[in-house]
Amino acid sequence: MTTSKTLIRGAKVLGGEAQDVLIDGATVAAVGTGLDAGDATVVDATGRILLPGLVDLHTHLREPGREDSETVLTGTKAAAVGGFTAVHAMANTFPVADTAGVVEQVWRLGRESGYCDVQPVGAVTVGLEGRKLAELGAMHDSAAGVKVFSDDGKCVDDAVIMRRALEYVKAFDGVVAQHAQEPRLTEGAQMNEGVVSAELGLGGWPAVAEESIIARDVLLAAHVGSRVHICHLSTAGSVEIVRWAKSKGWDVTAEVTPHHLLLTDELVRTYDPVYKVNPPLRTEADVMALREALADGTIDCVATDHAPHPHEDKDCEWAAAAMGMVGLETALSVVQQTMVDTGLLDWAGVADRMSFRPAAIGRLDGHGRPVSVGEPANLTLVDPAYRGVVDPAGFASRSRNTPYEGRELPGRVTHTFLRGRATVVDGKLA
Repeated sequence: MTTSKTLIRGAKVLGGEAQDVLIDGATVAAVGTGLDAGDATVVDATGRILLPGLVDLHTHLREPGREDSETVLTGTKAAAVGGFTAVHAMANTFPVADTAGVVEQVWRLGRESGYCDVQPVGAVTVGLEGRKLAELGAMHDSAAGVKVFSDDGKCVDDAVIMRRALEYVKAFDGVVAQHAQEPRLTEGAQMNEGVVSAELGLGGWPAVAEESIIARDVLLAAHVGSRVHICHLSTAGSVEIVRWAKSKGWDVTAEVTPHHLLLTDELVRTYDPVYKVNPPLRTEADVMALREALADGTIDCVATDHAPHPHEDKDCEWAAAAMGMVGLETALSVVQQTMVDTGLLDWAGVADRMSFRPAAIGRLDGHGRPVSVGEPANLTLVDPAYRGVVDPAGFASRSRNTPYEGRELPGRVTHTFLRGRATVVDGKLA
């Protein structure tokens, strides 16, 4: 993965006209047509789409503490295969990333991996317990430079603690990313509350448990003049609350996962725990509302919520299974199927929702930049004509809990460049 000159020949930059892009060292040196290759390695990109490197605001890398399901190295390899050049690593590790020491450890492991940049997310509260603010300032001032804070996996359900966190991060332009789930309304919940849960006799996770927290938090953010980001938004009602908050000019952003853009709670009828996730798969009406909201910009970005689990945590009865799905290696394909192939987004829109906006929300320097001369060469080359059946046996991730096994998905990342270095070549890790 040594840096060298590379000429990407004939790529459709953000889906536009075919152009050549010359990478020299860590930056884009030239963009045009008929560029002289000289001593550069030439990549024939005819028919392919060139995007800025993808940025994920919501990844679980599990290290430290659960290396049986993922490590920073295996997770960043999976990210590179999926076209990502930067990921935000969530704080629910063991120990929790609630101190400067732990976030620096994760950040350094990311630098050592070399496959993508890892930006740690700091916990909002000590131990994710929701009772006392974590060392937000110390984590920000550390080498990791933390800007995003989240207790993801748990909700910051105490309104006073949430207000204090929002007030605190204002000092350094940070953002609190909320896992919106009112815990009292979801005790014993196994899936979306609705017709299917009633028929199956499984405990329901009602939409209002998400929507009530979002409503509270956008009001709190407006009251203190701070930034709040809504993790894995999943219901039509949540969309309307975020849309209303944005209409007021409040600093509210939101993400949606690929699986909530494609899958519905009807799949739970199989009782296959691979479909067990938090927030749960919702209804077809919710899925359509999420797609429309991503298209019109109400939802700012796509985030994978990549949640790897070892085989034994998923290959069991539904009630005992862990919640979560891997998603880094399939995210772009799902977005192509649900948003591009349906005409809801063009490739420039994909670049906006999967690179520009998440990098801006996370205040991540060097990522989410235009494909222009002088910019960092963090780039992703996609073959949109490719069709392939998902086989988790070939994943770079250490875990295999994908809901797409055996499903045909469009598109494939052929090359990923991290500051000019090829991390993926012809669809395989460099």
